[in-house]
Amino acid sequence: MGSPEAERVKAQDRATDVFVIGGGPAGLAAAIAARQKGFSVTVADGAAPAIDKPCGEGLMPEAIAALEELGVSLGETARNRFRGIRFVENQLHVAADFPHGSGMGVRRTVLHELLIRRAEACGVDILWKMPVVAIGANGVHLTDGEVTARWIIGADGSASRVRKWSGLDGAAPETRRWATRRHYRIRPWSDYMEIHWGRRAQGYVTAVSPEEVSVVVIAETREGARFESAMNELPQLRERIADAEVLGRERGAVTETKTFRRVSRGNLALVGDASGGVDAITGEGMRLAFQQALALADAMEAGNLKSYEIRHRQMARRPLWMGRLMLQLGRNVWLRRRAMRALAETPGLFERMMAIHVGHATPREIVWAGAEMGWQFLAT
Repeated sequence: MGSPEAERVKAQDRATDVFVIGGGPAGLAAAIAARQKGFSVTVADGAAPAIDKPCGEGLMPEAIAALEELGVSLGETARNRFRGIRFVENQLHVAADFPHGSGMGVRRTVLHELLIRRAEACGVDILWKMPVVAIGANGVHLTDGEVTARWIIGADGSASRVRKWSGLDGAAPETRRWATRRHYRIRPWSDYMEIHWGRRAQGYVTAVSPEEVSVVVIAETREGARFESAMNELPQLRERIADAEVLGRERGAVTETKTFRRVSRGNLALVGDASGGVDAITGEGMRLAFQQALALADAMEAGNLKSYEIRHRQMARRPLWMGRLMLQLGRNVWLRRRAMRALAETPGLFERMMAIHVGHATPREIVWAGAEMGWQFLAT
C-alpha cells in the first residue's frame, strides 16, 4: 500500500475532459451526449442508483426522439405507449392524439437504469456515493482529492449547489406546487395519458406497465396534494383506483417554474432542473433535459457555450408559455370548463393545440389555432 502522500498525488493527477456533477437523468444524458462527441467524461453523485424522484413518468414524443439521439433504447417499455392526452372533469371529456409518434410511460427507476447502461456502454466513468464538495476554475474537488476538467456540468437538481458555487443563482420561483405520486396495480383503462381536473388539484395517470399505472396529484398547497384530499375533487379517478393495490411507498416532491438569466459561466454549464424548471403540468421536464444535453454537447464541441445559452432559452419558451396557460386553467374553474367545452365542440381544435404543445406547429398555425380557440371560447 502506498504512502498517504502518494495516494494524494494520485487523486490530484486525475483528469477528464468533462466532469458532470449529478447522476440523475439530466446528468447522465449530458454525459452520454458529451461522450458521443469524443470527450472523456466522468460523472459523480453522492447517492447510489437507482435514483427515484416523483414525476408523471410519461415521456412525450420529443423526449423519446431525444433519447434515440442519445442511443438509449426503451425496449420493453414500448408496450406502455400512449397516443395522446385526455382531459377529464366530471362529465367533460376531451382527447387529442399527438401529431406524430406516441408517448411512453416509463418508471423513473427504469429510465434511470437504461441511462446508466448506455453511459457505461459508451465509456462514461461513473462515481457513485462520491459527493463533490467544491468546484474550481480547473476542476472539481471530491472527498478524496481533485479531478481536473476542461468542462464542468452542473446537473444536481433544482436546489443545485453547483449553481450557487458558480454565482448563477438568484432567481425566485415563478410558481411552486406540491406533488405526490403512487403506483397502483391495475390494468390501464385508456391508451391516453389522462389529466383529471379538480378545484385545487390535478391528477395525472400514466400506464407504466400492462398491469400498473402511475398516479401523480399536484396542487398549490401541501394539503391539496395529499391523495385523500385530492381524490375528493377527482371522483372519476377515485372510482377507477378504489380497489387497486398500492405498490411501493408514496413519494412527494415540489415542482417549480424557475428561469435564470444565465445558465453558463466560463467553462461551466447547467442542465436539467439545475438550469431552471417548468411546472410538471407540462410533462416537458425530461424532454428539456435531454435536448439541453444534446445542445450543450454541440456547444462544447465548438468550444463556446454562448450557443448553448441561446438554445436553452429557445427550448424553454414553449413549455413556459404552455405551463402558464395550464396553471391558469387549473386555478379558474369557470375558465377551464369553458375552454374544455370549446375544445369538445370543435373537432380538430384540441389536436391543433396539441401540435403547438409538442412543437409541431408553424408560427402561422399557432396564430390560427389561437384565433380559433378565442372564437370558440366566446361562442361557447
